[in-house]
Amino acid sequence: MAVELAGVPVLVLKEGSTRSRGKEVQHANITAARIVAEAVKTSLGPKGMDKMLVDSFGDVTITSDGRTILDEMDVQHPAAKMMVEIAKAQDHEVGDGTTTAVVLAGELLVKGEELLAKNIHPTVIIDGYRKAVDKALGVLENIAIKVEPTEEGMLKKVAMTAMASKFVAEHREILADLAVKAVLQVAEKRGDQYKVDVDDVKVEKKPGESLTDTKLVHGIVLDKEVVHPGMPKRVEKAKIALLDCSLEIEKTEFDAKINIESPEQMEAFLREEESILQRMVNNIVASGANVVVCQKGIDDIAQHFLARKGILAVRRVKKSDVEKLAKACGGRIVTNLDDLTEADLGYAELVEERKIGDDKMTFVEGCKNPRSVTILIRGGAERIVDEAERSVHDALCVARDVVEEPKVLAGGGAPEAEAARLLREYAQTLPGREQLAVMSFAEAVESIPITLAANAGLDPIDIMSEIRARHEKGEIWAGVDVHGGKVRDVREIDVYDPLIVKKQAIKSAAEAATMILKIDDIISAAKMKPPKMPPKVPEKPEEGVGELE
Repeated sequence: MAVELAGVPVLVLKEGSTRSRGKEVQHANITAARIVAEAVKTSLGPKGMDKMLVDSFGDVTITSDGRTILDEMDVQHPAAKMMVEIAKAQDHEVGDGTTTAVVLAGELLVKGEELLAKNIHPTVIIDGYRKAVDKALGVLENIAIKVEPTEEGMLKKVAMTAMASKFVAEHREILADLAVKAVLQVAEKRGDQYKVDVDDVKVEKKPGESLTDTKLVHGIVLDKEVVHPGMPKRVEKAKIALLDCSLEIEKTEFDAKINIESPEQMEAFLREEESILQRMVNNIVASGANVVVCQKGIDDIAQHFLARKGILAVRRVKKSDVEKLAKACGGRIVTNLDDLTEADLGYAELVEERKIGDDKMTFVEGCKNPRSVTILIRGGAERIVDEAERSVHDALCVARDVVEEPKVLAGGGAPEAEAARLLREYAQTLPGREQLAVMSFAEAVESIPITLAANAGLDPIDIMSEIRARHEKGEIWAGVDVHGGKVRDVREIDVYDPLIVKKQAIKSAAEAATMILKIDDIISAAKMKPPKMPPKVPEKPEEGVGELE
């Protein structure tokens, strides 16, 4: 990019940089974002399709989860990356509704481009969209159904709705039941509200058996085996020591040499090492512990001493697992063995090593009031287990959302249709061109029930006409029954979504769409060239080497 100044070109950007501006930039950005939205559009709803994603290593992922699809797609275009970020933000914030958010953002951009073609300025469109978002959020808040945060029945319906579009849909009742029980087990009451940390529910997966063999463990499952064959494989009424220190001889931080001149000195040296490890084990025995879970290593000699005392030990357990175990069994993580006392020990009814598939795992079960639990997912193949894990994560998140903010909306596109109807009424009250932007927002929001109908093989025009007519009559929960292939009150088929998921989807989609619409200039820096390698100089043979006399 050079500017002529009195006949002399002035270089502003680095050589090789490119710049594009105006309508072509807006069109390119909107098209890139739309293509991403179109890619996930067919996976929306219970009748949505799955995607098979193959990465550069040849690993295969089969899923209908919007976040996973976009993560694995390796998108390059900067505007398209915004759509990936929406999905990530939606997943991080509420755990579900990623596909809805992306489809909605794509539709807002389509409508935005139509308005740009009518010479409406992007800032006018953005202002209209912002007003429409405020109105839509208000509508959803008003029509939301209040529920009891700990009512298992409603939480189960919400979790089953989240799983309805997944590969594991036929087993969703079993999985939803486990997810809801897990969330209620780890929920903490603070004042009038409940707080749930989904990380307190450990999801462990192992291929083998079938999805129906998935179970909830009131404790923690460690993907580790008992360290020594001489140790007991099963300990009842376990007193558990949680260690964040190694049962090994510490190496010095500086270089040190010990001169040993006789076999007696060597023996004394080894005996001293052994007595240090013996003292460590004695400290554990003195505390009354009969199970040791160690974050770091356990020396072979220490293993032998522990086995002789009948103590079950597991080593190199992940820090996050030790922390979950502390919450589950009520123990305290000890960093110095000299501080270990009986008060620091956790309690579990049973600690047992079991063979699951080809691997051995250690189960810590029967904790009194576990604040951390495990869902062990089984399935016929690795792909199925992976998809089940994603589905259970969604179910846990929506159950958490309702426990923390106990308001739900019926699904099936009904809340979107009601919001669109009221947005059209609201648009009539606005002056000028913002009215058109709000009308366009209403049409974009209706893309959700239209996509649900299209993915179910129904006629979207017929379905949408009937939904609008019913909403005009005051039937606010009339939506798409994709299994029945008709419009009905979706509360009858127990389809419910958390209010917070719908609100977040609208907020995320609108913010991404407005940001993309506001861009009118792309300045790309020159691509970095790999550094030049110095030319290789052919080596001269040394004198007298390789020469024939």
